[in-house]
Amino acid sequence: MKILVVDDDPRLRDLVALACHRAGYSVVTASNGTQALTHAQRESPDLIVLDVGLPEMDGLQVCRHIRARSQVPILFLSARADEVDRILGLELGADDYVTKPFSPRELLARIRAILKRGTPATPTLLRHGIVSLDPDQHICTAGQTPVTLTAAEMTLLAHLMQRPTLVHPRNRLIDQLWPDSDMSDRTLDSHLRNLRRKLAEAGCEDAIDTLHGIGIRMGACQG
Repeated sequence: MKILVVDDDPRLRDLVALACHRAGYSVVTASNGTQALTHAQRESPDLIVLDVGLPEMDGLQVCRHIRARSQVPILFLSARADEVDRILGLELGADDYVTKPFSPRELLARIRAILKRGTPATPTLLRHGIVSLDPDQHICTAGQTPVTLTAAEMTLLAHLMQRPTLVHPRNRLIDQLWPDSDMSDRTLDSHLRNLRRKLAEAGCEDAIDTLHGIGIRMGACQG
């Protein structure tokens, strides 16, 4: 698998690239947002490690441009631990967020977890109401309308659709789907909010039910 590493700090960029290379990944690097967009389109990476604090075009802007045409998994690096930044990054379509300083071992664990989530061991095709999901091909539709999902959103929806009437406690969802991540309830809320919005825009207003104090389950999905 190919990893695109984007950071304007050459020492950190080389450190991340070396760790990924030693873990068996092919690595492409970029030092700014313009290079990142070029490599993302030309190299078709399987995952992008993207620094938020890039000069000129920051990582959030790069993410927004990439998400306009691709759902490649994105892992943000940031020197800021502010949860507002974390939530904003996730709402723009990032799959995970690591705060500097970090250990290469932690970063690789996050990368492996994201790539593993991108190919979940689920049935070839899932259906519930008007929603159809093919995790193997990363295809989701509501009726005849395509729904573009990130890897994290795909994983979450596939898990819910496998047992659509089961109520999933929030902490259990996090433990089952993101065991190697320090995901918070607010981060899960961000993924759920994005998922509801995208399905609603495709004509499914009742996609996901929240039973307050209990958990999450699929809605009727009748459109």
